[in-house]
Amino acid sequence: MKKFSTRLKSSLKLPAVVLSIIWLAFLLNFPPTNWGVLPLSVDGLKGILFSPLIHGDLQHIISNSAPFFMLFSMMLFFYPKVAKTSFGLIYILSGFLVWVFGRESYHIGASGVVYGMVSFLFWSGIFRRSIPSIVISLIVTFLYSGLWLGVLPNQPGVSWEGHLMGGLVGVFVAYLFKNSKSDVQPPKKTYSWEDNPTPKKKFFGENPFEAPRPERQRGGEGGWYSNNT
Repeated sequence: MKKFSTRLKSSLKLPAVVLSIIWLAFLLNFPPTNWGVLPLSVDGLKGILFSPLIHGDLQHIISNSAPFFMLFSMMLFFYPKVAKTSFGLIYILSGFLVWVFGRESYHIGASGVVYGMVSFLFWSGIFRRSIPSIVISLIVTFLYSGLWLGVLPNQPGVSWEGHLMGGLVGVFVAYLFKNSKSDVQPPKKTYSWEDNPTPKKKFFGENPFEAPRPERQRGGEGGWYSNNT
């Protein structure tokens, strides 16, 4: 139980720090909107790094904050060996793909990263095919199934390209790390006799009914003597 509590606290720290930075950037109004991703523009390349920190209004940042914190924490808790690398790849690659394929407009917000994390957690269960990973996929599906409507171009003023690219990157990253060792695997159950196995007597080449021979020790002048003589 103590190990679980320590691991849970550890998985919450980094998401809390990153989310605090996002909120601080919003409150200070820095970076400005024109630091978002502007597709196929050299000046818009800096948005790959800064766009997830930029939100247009209070409703925008609130709608992203809870899923961002929860999904990032789940990644760190269930996949700690690859979570940070996976998050970094989702963060950078989703922004880069928006820069390549997005509409000519400034794309801002952390929702692309959120979609990437949802996709990573879901597809990790599909690719790994382990029961714990599949359970996580089902939980994510139950909590965030409605998000997938956001990849369709049906909401004016919303960067559906960011959502779509984030989702695709999540699939790629999940596949990339599908063979990595996962901490969501249940520990192997061991039994007391496995810790101290009883040595098996070897009968090959010896008579099991023969009485044990007395130990012989070396005597003087090159001779041998037995303990029972």
